[in-house]
Order: sequence, then C-alpha cells, then structure tokens
Amino acid sequence: AWSEQNRSPLVRVPAARGDATRIELRMPDPSCNPYLALAVMLRAGLDGLDQQIDPGPPVNKNIYKMSHRERRHLRIDDLPANLSEALDEFEKDDRGREALGEHIFEQGADLKREEWADYIRHVSPWEMERYLGVY
Repeated sequence: AWSEQNRSPLVRVPAARGDATRIELRMPDPSCNPYLALAVMLRAGLDGLDQQIDPGPPVNKNIYKMSHRERRHLRIDDLPANLSEALDEFEKDDRGREALGEHIFEQGADLKREEWADYIRHVSPWEMERYLGVY
C-alpha cells in the first residue's frame, strides 16, 4: 500500500514539491546490505514504470489498526514474517536475479539460508524460560 499522508503503508509519497517530490520506501531491514537492497529496489521500481503498473489508490488509514479483513478487502498483503519467507519470495522473482547478477544472487541467497538455519537452531533464553519447565 502507499499513502501521501500516512506513515503506516509500505510506500509514502510526502507532499508534492515539483521536481523535489520524493518517495519513502519503508521496508528494508536495517541488517540488509544497503547497496544490494538499493539495486533490487531500483530494478523493481524501474520495472513498475516500464510495465506501467498501477499502484492503486492511496491508503490513508492506519494499516496497523486495520483488521485482517480490512487489509484483505484493500488487497494489502503482509510482508514476509521471517528471513526464510523473505528468501522464498526473493527467489521467486527474477528482478533480484537481474539486478544482482546470477553469482551474487545465488551466493547471497545461499549465505542467507545458512544464516537462517543457524538462527533456528539457536535456543533463546526466552524459550528456555518458557518451555523448559513445561516439558
């Protein structure tokens, strides 16, 4: 979703300022490689321009306060909930491969899959406290 007035959608287009009009893309994870992320985001944006994809009307309601049903009605999808889901989506879309090149795309995805595997093998203090006494 996008909006001109609201900060909760994925894309915000602040008030138009002629040639100084900008967009804010609010989703890159702070742990991402900013150079690779920017390359893929630019490729996706250019693809949208080339294909003249209509982003639909702006959403000026607070998306965080919407029910699941309201978001479905407005066709607002959730972002992936974890790194594994994000990689699944990334690998389905050829724009990332085109933006980064085959080698960086494959090596980057493989490294992030290894990172996810390491993460899910880790038992956090919260899990120990929550479950150790139960089982």
